[in-house]
Amino acid sequence: MAATRRYSCKTAAETLDWINAIADFLLRFRSLIDAHVVNFFKDRLWETIDNQWMECLRKESVENLLGIPSALVQEHWPSSLREFVATLRSLVLPREQNLSNAILENFHAVPLGSVLSQGMNSKKKHEVEILAAAVSTVARGVNAQKIIDVGSGQGYLSQVLSFEYQLSVVAIDSSLHHSSVTSARANRIKKHYAAKLHKLQHGDELLKVPQTVTCQVLSSESLAALSIRTVDDHIQADGMGSSAETTFLRSSESDVYKAASLCKNGNIGYLVLAGLHACGDLSVNMLRAFVDCEQVKALINVGCCYNLVSEESSEKTSMISGFPLSNGAKLSGLTLGKNARDLACQSAERWKSLTKKAALQNFELHAFRATFQMVLDKYYPEVIKSSPSIGRHGKALRRQQMRRAIESQFGAESTLYSFQLKDENNTVNKSIDMQSDEIKVTEEHYDRRTLEESRSTNSKAFSEQPCHSQGYEEARYSTCSDRCVLFEEFNKSGLKHLGLESPQDFNLIELWMRAKPFFEFIGPYWSLRASLGPLIETYILLDRLLFLQEHGNFAEVQLVPLFDPTLSPRNVAIVARKIDANIANT
Repeated sequence: MAATRRYSCKTAAETLDWINAIADFLLRFRSLIDAHVVNFFKDRLWETIDNQWMECLRKESVENLLGIPSALVQEHWPSSLREFVATLRSLVLPREQNLSNAILENFHAVPLGSVLSQGMNSKKKHEVEILAAAVSTVARGVNAQKIIDVGSGQGYLSQVLSFEYQLSVVAIDSSLHHSSVTSARANRIKKHYAAKLHKLQHGDELLKVPQTVTCQVLSSESLAALSIRTVDDHIQADGMGSSAETTFLRSSESDVYKAASLCKNGNIGYLVLAGLHACGDLSVNMLRAFVDCEQVKALINVGCCYNLVSEESSEKTSMISGFPLSNGAKLSGLTLGKNARDLACQSAERWKSLTKKAALQNFELHAFRATFQMVLDKYYPEVIKSSPSIGRHGKALRRQQMRRAIESQFGAESTLYSFQLKDENNTVNKSIDMQSDEIKVTEEHYDRRTLEESRSTNSKAFSEQPCHSQGYEEARYSTCSDRCVLFEEFNKSGLKHLGLESPQDFNLIELWMRAKPFFEFIGPYWSLRASLGPLIETYILLDRLLFLQEHGNFAEVQLVPLFDPTLSPRNVAIVARKIDANIANT
């Protein structure tokens, strides 16, 4: 096997070379990245993969399948498969946390106390601690007077920057509700800090409280307006600092001209744009604002939700899209599409950390959804043609099964599966991200009585013998009967969600038995497809990096893995500062 090349993105030329290499590689596996796993059985997707690969991987252990997205290979695999994984590894951005990057010189994170971290889960606390320290480091390096927290949500980052790092912050969000929540939370925190200062006899010190702004469009004009409005305008006469207020941003033409005039005279405040998982095109708009707005001297952006990024279509339109962003990527010839952008959200670290049992259960849920697609194709072809959005509905099923598994540990008899999932705060439990059109299975369909009654009704139709595929042979906690009964309820709930009734000639057992022999290919296929996710994310991030590099040497730009990727899968930040902004060092 030939030695793999290592790529760099220090210059625009190097980044473009990397982008083109990824594009060439992904174009060879177009069918895999475009595939919709719900069509796995209907379109016989396993047949689109090298037969030698599938024959090898269907006998592979679950643990080894879970390692494929992390580029772990086995010596007994076909050489072409090992080369596929090795090439992937050489093309994907390093994801290990790295806080020693030169652009973060003098970085020091302050652990968050219970007051500031209230309401945060461990993932959010980790992200806010690290990103707040990084923003503070960069802001002080360019002598910025104000931080703009873009897509601030509930204001966790803004409040840490204000109360812990004593920076002036404007929290921008398009949701008035989020802005109101941010203001209310900031005022509660302010009372705690005010009491603390009073106790220390420092009552004359001013507390910096984030100003919250609701606006729909992030533009250089709106940022220019913000640059001449200071948070200190709201400081109260009692010396306790400002109350957090929610305002609507209305950047008038006079504000823009005034900002331009002040800028020429060197009297305007410098801004830093910060975004913690700024969703979809919002991250792209931050990059454009960084380029266009003279007042913005630095940027730290961690993106997410690539599936929501707008993509330039083959038809020429006047709309500005979020991908591709750079001229180099536009010329590479690679388009992604929604399925590929969904795939970019996969996390190799989350895959690797799954238990064998949880992985088998996730593969099984994929099998349920793909078999249900066969039901729709045979009995409701008009529904397939309309491509309905069925929603992310596997979680309810997994939540119910996990709860029953916990109960069984305390003596409650249960033959159900303990599907693991992320809870509402994305904390303790982990699961493979399912695609966006899973069927909702409401919990009332899965009480113990329903399962037992269904099993009794179908005892003649469904065999109690375990399935004979490699993965399912290992899963002795689950019999074919259990799965078939569970799928029957899954199917009922899916049809109900779509407002459909079972036809009189409905033969669910026939479709189940047609799909059953190919269950063993679900794990290998989904693992191979998931391995392309980090590469697609790399392509998107390099496209954004190259966009900034193509504007010349006006800024120093780095891709920095800020967070622990196991805790926070979207962990790579774009950190940029304009060359003329190294004011603190002059």
